[in-house]
Parts: sequence; C-alpha cells; structure tokens
Amino acid sequence: MAQTTADPAPTKRKRQEGTEREDAIYQSISDAIVEHRLKPGARLREDALSEVFGVSRTGIRKVLQRLAMEQLVTIAPRRGASVSRPSADEAREVFAARQMVECGLMPEVASRLSRSDAAELRELAQREVQALRDGNNSLAIRTSSEFHERLAHMSGNKTLAEFVGRLCSRSSLILAVYGNASSENVGCESHDHDELVRLLTAGDGEGASAFMLAHLKAVEGSLSIVEGAAEVPDLYSIFGS
Repeated sequence: MAQTTADPAPTKRKRQEGTEREDAIYQSISDAIVEHRLKPGARLREDALSEVFGVSRTGIRKVLQRLAMEQLVTIAPRRGASVSRPSADEAREVFAARQMVECGLMPEVASRLSRSDAAELRELAQREVQALRDGNNSLAIRTSSEFHERLAHMSGNKTLAEFVGRLCSRSSLILAVYGNASSENVGCESHDHDELVRLLTAGDGEGASAFMLAHLKAVEGSLSIVEGAAEVPDLYSIFGS
C-alpha cells in the first residue's frame, strides 16, 4: 500500500505569511522611531506589542532583535527592549561617518544621474517642504531620510547605500535626543536638497560633495546635547488602526 506524504505547501505558505507579518511589524516600529513617534529611551514591552499587533511574543522578540542589530533598539538583560538613546560620542561618530560616505558618493551620483532620478529627488524635496509648511515634522523627517537614501542608491553602490540608510535612521534618533525642540525645522534645511539636485544635474560632483559636507555639518551644528526624560509610550495610539 502506497504511503501518502503531507503536502508541504500549506506549511510553506504559513511560514511565508509569518515572515511577511514580521517584516510589516518591523517596518511599523522602525517608521515610528525614525518619525519620532517613539522617543529615544521609550520602553518596548513584548507583551504590549504582542497584543497591539496580534502576534506571539516570539514574533515580537524576533523583530526587536532585528531592530537591535540596526542599533535602533537596545535590549538589556532584565530590562527588556527600549528605543536606543545615542550618546554624544555616538552622535558625532554617526555624522562623521555620513560625511565620509555621502560626500564620497556625490561625484559618482553626478556622473550617473538620469532625468528620472533628478525628477524623483525634486519630488522628494518638494514633499519635504510641504510637510514642513503643514507642520508635519514626522513626515518631513521621514522624507528627508528617504531623500538621502535614494541619493546614495543612485551612486550604484548598493552596499554603501544600505549603510547610508542605517546611518540616516540613527540620525533620526540623534535629532530626537539632541535636536532643538524650539526650532520650526527639524533636521535638514529644506532648500539644501534643492541645491544638491541643482549641482548634481549640472554634473558638478565636486561641488555637490562640498555642499553635502556643509549641509551635514550644519545639521550636526544645530544639535544641542540636552537629553530629555525617558517616557512610556502609548503603543495603542501609535500602532492602532
């Protein structure tokens, strides 16, 4: 009598759905950190996140470990996970790394930039300006980060572009900790991105590199090392549908 074997397809689909769900949760938490809806130092309780997202604590733990690898989350023994709070030294190191990498990529971007690339960058710059006009600092921060990430990808170096993406995410944490709360503009000056696009479309890679350096130094120079108190976030209001 022939033996029947179980169809592996349902198990494979279930595993894939689980991975997609974890990816979505990772993106939701990452976005909330980058956009300052989750503040540095905020505790991320596994039980609360499990209830909010409707998944097991094991799934949440995997997501938090992934965020910890990118230094967006800190996991401490017996204290659990919290949004990372960069030190002053870490802040300076992140901006030093951004200056070395992003400035170095500008000549290559200038030599490769297409009309469609330039149009995409201009659209991102316009979206950032509009977000600032609307007083939507969270969207402005996200759009500014996206501008820098897309700019790096246009160099053709995927490895360095991914590194820039991680540095931009960490910069968001730095802005949240050390940014001037009284300033109407958080992070990049809106007109700076327009000037970068102008230099790049003109093929002036060296000029774009010099301008990027001044741009990043200006952002770093606007920071004030005054830490606020840690807070307990309302996870339902942040992630609830």
